[in-house]
Amino acid sequence: MPHPKRKISKSRRDKRRTHDKAIAPTLTTCQTTGAVHLPHRAYTVDGNVYFNGKILIEKAVAV
Repeated sequence: MPHPKRKISKSRRDKRRTHDKAIAPTLTTCQTTGAVHLPHRAYTVDGNVYFNGKILIEKAVAV
């Protein structure tokens, strides 16, 4: 089993672990649809695909 040659101090260990915390994703609300979504991502509302408050792909209507 490999062993460290020198003891790693608590401050050095904790500096490395600062990025390991889980954080909640930031969410934004669309002013057009009121849907909550990730920023800078396309999102769906009732089958329609929106991006930046504008409709990209409309839901196909079955006849």
